[in-house]
Amino acid sequence: MHHIGIGPNLRKSAYFDATVRDGVKSFSVYNHMLIPGHFGEPEAEYDRLINGVVMWDVAAQRQVELRGPDAGRLAQYLTPRNLSKTRIGQGRYVPLCDYDGWLINDPVLLKLSDKRYWLSVADSDIHLWAAAIGRERGWDVRVSEPDVSPLAIQGPNAVEVVAKLFGDHIREFTYFGFVETQLDGIPLVLARSGWSKQGGFELYLQNSAHGTRLWNKVKEAGEEFGIGPGAPNDIERLESGLISYGADMRLQTHRANPFEMGIGKLVDLSSGHDFVGKAALETIAQEGARRTRIGLFIQGDPTPPGHQVPLTYDGKTVGFVSEFAFSKRLAKTIGVGLIQSDLADANVPLNVPVGAKEFSARVTAVPFI
Repeated sequence: MHHIGIGPNLRKSAYFDATVRDGVKSFSVYNHMLIPGHFGEPEAEYDRLINGVVMWDVAAQRQVELRGPDAGRLAQYLTPRNLSKTRIGQGRYVPLCDYDGWLINDPVLLKLSDKRYWLSVADSDIHLWAAAIGRERGWDVRVSEPDVSPLAIQGPNAVEVVAKLFGDHIREFTYFGFVETQLDGIPLVLARSGWSKQGGFELYLQNSAHGTRLWNKVKEAGEEFGIGPGAPNDIERLESGLISYGADMRLQTHRANPFEMGIGKLVDLSSGHDFVGKAALETIAQEGARRTRIGLFIQGDPTPPGHQVPLTYDGKTVGFVSEFAFSKRLAKTIGVGLIQSDLADANVPLNVPVGAKEFSARVTAVPFI
């Protein structure tokens, strides 16, 4: 059995005490914060996500707040996606790139007002990047990490739980739509979003002192629907083709650009707006992506090593597999990764070395389901 040391260098979430009380069995570290891994029943947690409803402590999904007259200006400069038509109360999935066009995060941007934006970031220190760029540009914008702690409610019955808490009007929310509201005096932002394709909402708690109270209210409202605690599910995310920054690409080790990751359509090179990495992305768009994101069916039942592994053809490395797992719904081992673009549709025999063994694989489309 392995243990993780919990010290002052690792932050606890607003829901930490509640998750410990409700039986969390493992933690990971995300954005310098402890995030639950599972609660002792991974299969049951997966089944609740697919067929019922689960609640996740995702407070480690930190917010980078841009506030001030130039907040929108900085938000637009950080992403190649055109934000000009983004309305207040509307979220956008936005790639962030460095000056060489490599992805450094893929947050959801929430526009709370013309002078206030949140970037709901994956695991990297985007607040430092955004603050440095804003200051170097001399713009009137303050970058901070506010006291905001998302709690996710996911699964087919998530809408029933949230309607019970907030009213039936939430059924009309569009995806990534959100509103600032409160629940019995608890301030939060309610958004139709979440890191699964099973449908759901995220409650962005705006005062961490209410963490246990909010957790308990969601737990009580979901009891009749069989709600249980869980965590973002790697198997479901593979089946659904969701991108995981840190797993599928990471600037320090396995770099990738938006065109390689299949989100090139979010790169707007024709609107005229300037953004970080524009020149590099224009070159990549003109030359074409050298690698392509793919799904893989992998023969056998290899044990996931917890890190990326090579993808080989005829004894040569032609890409990498970022993550794989056994899918109960497909009764197959599935994975995602990047391969040389000229081999993406070639139907050639591929191999995935895991430890001392090699497992054969074939390319398939993403998402799997």
